[in-house]
Amino acid sequence: MTTVTTNLTARAAELLAAMGAEVPEGGDLTAISPITGEPLARLAADDAASVEAKITAAHEAFATWRTTPAPVRGAMVYELGQLLRQHKAALGELVSIEAGKIRSEGLGEVQEMIDICDLAVGQSRQLFGLTIASERPGHRMMEQWHPLGVVGVISAFNFPVAVWSWNAALALICGDPVVWKPSENANLTAIATHALARQAAEAAGAPVEVVQLILGGREVGEQLVRDERVALVSATGSSRMGHEVAPVVAARFGRCLLELGGNNAAIVAPSADLELAVRGIVFSAAGTAGQRCTTLRRVIVHEDIADELIERLRAAYSTLPIGSPLEESTLVGPLIDQRAYEGYAAALKSAVSAGGTIHAGGSRVAADEHPDAYYVEPAVVELPEQVELMHTETFAPLLYVVRYRDFDDAIAMNNAVPQGLSSSCFTLDVREAELFTSAAGSDCGIANVNIGPSGAEIGGAFGGEKETGGGRESGSDAWRAYMRRSTSTVNYSTELPLAQGVTFG
Repeated sequence: MTTVTTNLTARAAELLAAMGAEVPEGGDLTAISPITGEPLARLAADDAASVEAKITAAHEAFATWRTTPAPVRGAMVYELGQLLRQHKAALGELVSIEAGKIRSEGLGEVQEMIDICDLAVGQSRQLFGLTIASERPGHRMMEQWHPLGVVGVISAFNFPVAVWSWNAALALICGDPVVWKPSENANLTAIATHALARQAAEAAGAPVEVVQLILGGREVGEQLVRDERVALVSATGSSRMGHEVAPVVAARFGRCLLELGGNNAAIVAPSADLELAVRGIVFSAAGTAGQRCTTLRRVIVHEDIADELIERLRAAYSTLPIGSPLEESTLVGPLIDQRAYEGYAAALKSAVSAGGTIHAGGSRVAADEHPDAYYVEPAVVELPEQVELMHTETFAPLLYVVRYRDFDDAIAMNNAVPQGLSSSCFTLDVREAELFTSAAGSDCGIANVNIGPSGAEIGGAFGGEKETGGGRESGSDAWRAYMRRSTSTVNYSTELPLAQGVTFG
């Protein structure tokens, strides 16, 4: 256990000031660092009137922003990318302080923001439609993409700023204002990011009203979800949250982009490079203290190599430095709060009751003089079969191991859970690799071979199927979610032929 850093309150205030952020102090919201479990600041939440005012401001700004040329809109996102480069160290450290990520992951999250800004700036000149051959002489038919409207973004604590940027960078170049409701566990990082976004708007001559931030609890999020002026709600969180959000938005014929639960597996085949597999497994399972939606939660290993893999995992887990994420040597930081720890402990108990064997970890680690901080040993638990417990996502560093004999059975086990975000397969057999990534293979939105399920790049569309929600963010053609499609036909002839040979007259 590395030393827990103290005086985080003063350091967080310094970082916020360095980024030009003004903190609305004195309210009922408490920003807490999971590093120590102690308060960083007390913040004023938005009330119903201020939420209404901010949505109204965004909606009114849409009238101007949607007619601004897309490359000009891209100039604002360019400025945001430059500011993020300038403040990468400060924002990355604030992510570590408020979300508990180790330093390299905090910095990596900001780099991900920079990367999506770069992608979006280029995309602002490539919002392509189609020219379609018309069956009618003297007619030209085309498909165009137009701005959609206000985009509401609800983000989770585990990627407190990157997920906002995935949505905001694309939404802004598409002509959509963004109203952001961050996690209650990550308000300070949101305040800092929002300040940089406003500075970027001013530098680019864009209306600052196109970016809005609302702070608060469930009632604030519900108001955002219900508002008919919010054309798209992009929500990241649990599948339970998605079940609540989606019907409300659908009832008013709005759009949803959902990034929900993950319960990700790695198949380890007999031909696998075990050294490579162990490195991929340990990072994917223990990184971010198991609090990624793409965290590896299940290893499905061939029975012929299971004992060797488990022994290698046991050895690797015994060397993981646990402690303050601000210490350079740390690889595993804290869980976000007490509820996360209780979920971890309860799942371990259930796994043992189901016949599981704990091969590594499983205990809480003392955090010196900070009893309200929750550090745990990443755990490896072997189960005799894929029991019902494994169908539930536990947001903690808890890795289940089960054995398989036939590769088709391994794929079936991968697909048996209700979530469908990410998956991976370690194999040197080209047939297994191709089958795993084929239509008959993994049913997840992400299917990797010889890398773990976490660590997605922004160039590819990110998201999953089934209870993961079906949304796609970041690269590829994810920009289309933030626009509406219009098919137009122009008749430049002097005749009026009808389609399908219909005559009327």
